[in-house]
Amino acid sequence: MPETLLHGPDEIAAALADLAARLCADTPGPALVGVHTNGVPLAARLARLVAERTGNMPELGALDITLYRDDLAGRALPVVRGSEIPFSLEGRRVVLVDDVLFTGRTVRAALNVLADFGRPRRVQLCVLVDRGHRELPIAADYAGMIIRTEPADRIRVKLTETGAPRDEIVLAR
Repeated sequence: MPETLLHGPDEIAAALADLAARLCADTPGPALVGVHTNGVPLAARLARLVAERTGNMPELGALDITLYRDDLAGRALPVVRGSEIPFSLEGRRVVLVDDVLFTGRTVRAALNVLADFGRPRRVQLCVLVDRGHRELPIAADYAGMIIRTEPADRIRVKLTETGAPRDEIVLAR
């Protein structure tokens, strides 16, 4: 599939700075939980940006939704990375962080995993890209970018933390 560059490092950095500012505006400060794979480094970047603004580093966690997916049948053997929530969720404001919101099925799986770790007071969703085409009634509380796509399109977020030479968002048709 040919790829078209939509956004580069500067636009991604600006979107993350905006997301961090909006996260800081809502109090109390949240715990950030990234969804593997790209949500984890995005949550870490947001945590650093929030810490720069507030002087307080948010607690960080990571969720692996692999075994909670509703489309495991017919897929190759899944790679399980493991979830890490090194703090109590009870009574906390938790912000799930992911790269792209599309059908909502990843978020549904993430909510199921999160429930296995405890009962937060509030769960919010922060995504770098919201591309529409929901199949479930799920919406982002914070979206860095809204990119209109066709259902068959693919949005790929490439990050240096996951091996890309530079940060970019590309569209594959």
